Amino acid sequence: MGDPVIFHIDVNSAFLSWSALAKLETGSKTDLRLIPSIVGGDISTRHGVVLAKSIPAKSFGITTGEPVVNAFRKCPGLVAVAPDQELYHQRSRQLMTFLRNICPDIEQVSIDECYMDYSPVSANYTSPEAAAAYIKDTVREKFGFTVNVGISDRKVLAKMASDFKKPDLVHTLYAAEISRKLWPLPVSRLFLCGRSSVETLKKLGILTIGDLANSDPSIVASHLKSHGLMLWNYANGIDSSTVLPEPVEAKGIGNSTTLTTDAATRDEAAKILLDLAESVGRRLRAAHCRAGLICTEIKYSNFKSVSHQGAPECPTASTDAIYHTACTLFDELWDGAPIRLLGIRTGKLEDEDEPVQLSLFDYAAPISEKQQKLDAALDKIRSKYGNDAVKRGSLLDSPD
Repeated sequence: MGDPVIFHIDVNSAFLSWSALAKLETGSKTDLRLIPSIVGGDISTRHGVVLAKSIPAKSFGITTGEPVVNAFRKCPGLVAVAPDQELYHQRSRQLMTFLRNICPDIEQVSIDECYMDYSPVSANYTSPEAAAAYIKDTVREKFGFTVNVGISDRKVLAKMASDFKKPDLVHTLYAAEISRKLWPLPVSRLFLCGRSSVETLKKLGILTIGDLANSDPSIVASHLKSHGLMLWNYANGIDSSTVLPEPVEAKGIGNSTTLTTDAATRDEAAKILLDLAESVGRRLRAAHCRAGLICTEIKYSNFKSVSHQGAPECPTASTDAIYHTACTLFDELWDGAPIRLLGIRTGKLEDEDEPVQLSLFDYAAPISEKQQKLDAALDKIRSKYGNDAVKRGSLLDSPD
């Protein structure tokens, strides 16, 4: 069996495109995509930032995540429209339904992007490029907006291929092509390589993705820990993850919080994750479930969202186990940039009465039983007197 072929399908300027189409459908004569325009919030609130911009707006130096007032200084004739989340979710559902009709093996990773496993439908097309072109062209003709499709034999490379020149294009980035197509690019173009990581790598003399790929991974890890090793692997096209299709109504329990002030340190983030783990653990126990999968989500101040998932040592509803797994995932994921939102999701739920297989060397069972009784007692107190009746000391000075 050969290497898999994976597509990454990404809507071009999703929020702006979807808002533009809605206005055209209600009689507007102006296509927001063809003029300097942005989608942004209320400038009187902290959410008054640019969420999406048109290509003409980009030519004025307007960037995603900057305050709306700054964007108007750069372009006084700028047209701004408010975001419409209900509209965006509707458009997203339409797109994903269409794509699942082509191939059910879809892993949706955000409102406007997904991975697709090409293998199940390969017999229907002359080549992956032909299938990707069909998807791209049909989306444009059927829905009126455009997508980029990245093709690769590695998931992370498919993602980076779709970020090449836009809009409405298909690009390949197979492992055999990375030295030619990927390595000459600045390291800032590498997936999940944020500003803080870029600055650290720059101090090490690593300016391009090729520099990183050919560097000593132990030196990178000494400065960027496990995140640095992950970036080194990505630069070398090393990624063993697969497309993970989920049912449309995937079962899971989670919680997230948008912060009143961006979290800038690991300690701040850890306190928030502990609070979230308390909430998620309590809901799991109330549902008499244990989670076999935990996912940590981060949304940065520039509205870029990333997530990382992993399995705890065994299926759990313990606040402490959820918290420690979430923190481990956070440390592997966070690039040091300011954080606007944090979330914990759980999946692969099972009934709490299902037997748990322990290792011969697992001496933690008595502690686990003690922890279960403590969690149950705290849940009972909170149920009777409210969620704030009992609070961990480490959360007492938390702003949230």
